[in-house]
Amino acid sequence: MRYDFDKQISRRGTDCIKYDLLTERYGRDDLTPLWVADMDFETPDFIVEAIRKRCEHPVFGYTFPSEDYYSAIINWLENLHEWRISREWLTFVPGIVRGIAYVTEHFSEKGDKIIIQPPVYHPFRLVPQDLGREVVYNPLKMNAQGEYEMDFDNLESIIDAKCKVLILSSPHNPAGIVWKKETLRQLAAICFKHNIIVVSDEIHAEMAYPGFTHHPFPTVSDEAAACSITFMAPSKTFNIAGLIASYAIVPDKSLRDKFYGFLRAGEFNEGSLFSYAATVAAYTQGFEWRLQMLDYVIRNVYFVDEFLTAELPQIKVYMPQASFLVWLDCRRTGLSQHGLNDLFTNRAHLALNDGVIFGKEGEGYMRLNVGCPRQTLEKAVVELKNCSRGR
Repeated sequence: MRYDFDKQISRRGTDCIKYDLLTERYGRDDLTPLWVADMDFETPDFIVEAIRKRCEHPVFGYTFPSEDYYSAIINWLENLHEWRISREWLTFVPGIVRGIAYVTEHFSEKGDKIIIQPPVYHPFRLVPQDLGREVVYNPLKMNAQGEYEMDFDNLESIIDAKCKVLILSSPHNPAGIVWKKETLRQLAAICFKHNIIVVSDEIHAEMAYPGFTHHPFPTVSDEAAACSITFMAPSKTFNIAGLIASYAIVPDKSLRDKFYGFLRAGEFNEGSLFSYAATVAAYTQGFEWRLQMLDYVIRNVYFVDEFLTAELPQIKVYMPQASFLVWLDCRRTGLSQHGLNDLFTNRAHLALNDGVIFGKEGEGYMRLNVGCPRQTLEKAVVELKNCSRGR
């Protein structure tokens, strides 16, 4: 079956953050939304059908995750990542950002320190701050080839007894990095040595590009398995973020008992019947859809890169290795961050994410979502070119 990713679907008027909050977030509504990290592709028909079938039963009472749910996840992880997990390692969580909040609340106290690696997904900073923790920064560094790397010397220098958790983005958001096994292994060794829990946000794990292998953090070493809580979800890959279908995997029994006991106490480990149904459908029927979607997204990335190289060389794509998010290096435009936002929003009428929300290391950058029909992207980059040349 061939899926149609060129299909234009109106999302306005559906209480959609990406479209219906434009005025609130950007001060105007006449923008092409290329910001929030969900895709404009139709949710796969097999997921819609699974939900529709469940809706045929007229009672939506309390529910529990069936063995089909656990088997779907276990088999998916083994097939996609060659990672064989045990049933007891696994539990539902109501969203990865919430999961990060639960870990922060349960494994640290107010005044303790949480380590993040900017530029990085902004809730990594906001969640600990809002919970009264001190955020400690271990910024990524650029190597001679212009590629991001982890700075382990800096990491060792900032760690003290108050550092309780490090939040890892893998694959990385916003830069789309698929971390090498040796990098993750070295990170695990440092964190294990200092008794730091690694929370690995792997929501984009299913979207590594051909030629790049995603390594789930607990698989890289015994130390990684002993000090980590990993969060995954089908939500990005299958465009079902609104269904809240995340799950946690904790191989270490001591860590698992503590965390899962906390989740059970607040019933945070209980999902909805629709999230369970969607997960089973995605992971048992979605292999071909995932391949076609990823191929379309990759071609969108290359389209943007080729267009900017030819028409706007002062804006450079940091080539992603995973996901539908593209990190745009706009530093050669000579514009301030305010000027960049004015260029994209008020002149080109495009809604992108301001790079600074990912940390001060994101100054001079913008994040672009290419998970949309090609026609949308073509219109966007032409508008950007036209207004850039007219300034």
